[in-house]
Amino acid sequence: MRHLTHPHPTTATAGRRRTALAAGVCALFLGAAATLGSPSASAAGSSSPEAAAPASAAILSAMQKDLGLTKSEAVRRLAAEKKATSVESEAREAAGSAYGGSWFDASTGRLTVALTDRAKADEVRTAGADVTTVAHSARRLDGVKKKIDALKAPKGVSSWHVDPRANSVVVNVVASRKADNDVRTFVERAGKAGPVTVREVREAPRTFAAGTVGGDPYYTGNVRCSIGFSVHGGFVSAGHCGRTGAQVRGWDNSTIGNFRGSSFPGNDYSWVDVGNGWWTVPVVLGWGTVSDQLVRGSAVAPIGASVCRSGSTTHWHCGRVLATNETVNYSQGAVHEMTKTSVCAEPGDSGGSFISGDQAQGVTSGGWGNCSGGGETWHQPVNEILNRYGLTLHTA
Repeated sequence: MRHLTHPHPTTATAGRRRTALAAGVCALFLGAAATLGSPSASAAGSSSPEAAAPASAAILSAMQKDLGLTKSEAVRRLAAEKKATSVESEAREAAGSAYGGSWFDASTGRLTVALTDRAKADEVRTAGADVTTVAHSARRLDGVKKKIDALKAPKGVSSWHVDPRANSVVVNVVASRKADNDVRTFVERAGKAGPVTVREVREAPRTFAAGTVGGDPYYTGNVRCSIGFSVHGGFVSAGHCGRTGAQVRGWDNSTIGNFRGSSFPGNDYSWVDVGNGWWTVPVVLGWGTVSDQLVRGSAVAPIGASVCRSGSTTHWHCGRVLATNETVNYSQGAVHEMTKTSVCAEPGDSGGSFISGDQAQGVTSGGWGNCSGGGETWHQPVNEILNRYGLTLHTA
């Protein structure tokens, strides 16, 4: 059983593949570049009542477990988030230079837009968003963050990002290291750049690669990672999983392809070409126990929206988008333009899929904590990867 299956598997073979997956024989990474059934089976599934829902049973189930929602609440929330995502671009255009950022408010089910000029409020409301007034524009805060990006961050500084709700750049420091001289110096220098808020976090971020585990379908050298999303000609994943040119092998040790591009640190993305009898389909796997999730696009979910992650170690987990365009300070170096979430992850989940409804969001990079005690995880936005390498997302 391959994560990216050979063409035209028989029904019996597909059934055996699903049974083997459920039994743990093949701990496939949930990426979105694989399927356990045939193309015809996937197409047949798209006409079922389940396919008409805003998300598969897998995502709805994970949202119920991780976000404490009922099934009907999860369905309503996904519908509201989809509307907020479509409203965002029009609201941003209406706000013009007064735009101070936006976020999805789960309590109201609507997008909130921050404005520095109240005169723009009616236009933004007409676009379908709620309005609040702030002192600093998004452009001003982005400029502050860019100045902080130019500083060399010590290990005690976890990350920094523009927080539209706080209307400042938030600098996260590890609580146990906040008194370190180099941390204090960094915070002081950051504060001189403009409006900065300092917050404490429990742990420093780390990447989520892992040593090779028997039966895992995607590894290079002694590193195990997870497939992200299918693109035409291959799949995308995390950059720290392998260098350009490195060979990628499946669970049966057969060659899938090679890393055609990889960047880490600075960025954390890669893409792998697919050949040798392997092929791609636009799904995030359901691990043999729930239905797979079709990928239909890559519209960016706003801050506050729900998001789910799939990976080879911890499978399905959901949470919320906490921040966008965050710089994460790993021990190997800083990575820019990341999205922070409240979703947990563990070693081996690196590279795996982040998806909101049926929209691809990004590939798992790293974080802190685990799926027993909780934590936070960052993903590299998938649209950035597609643009960087000129790739086209494989969609249903």
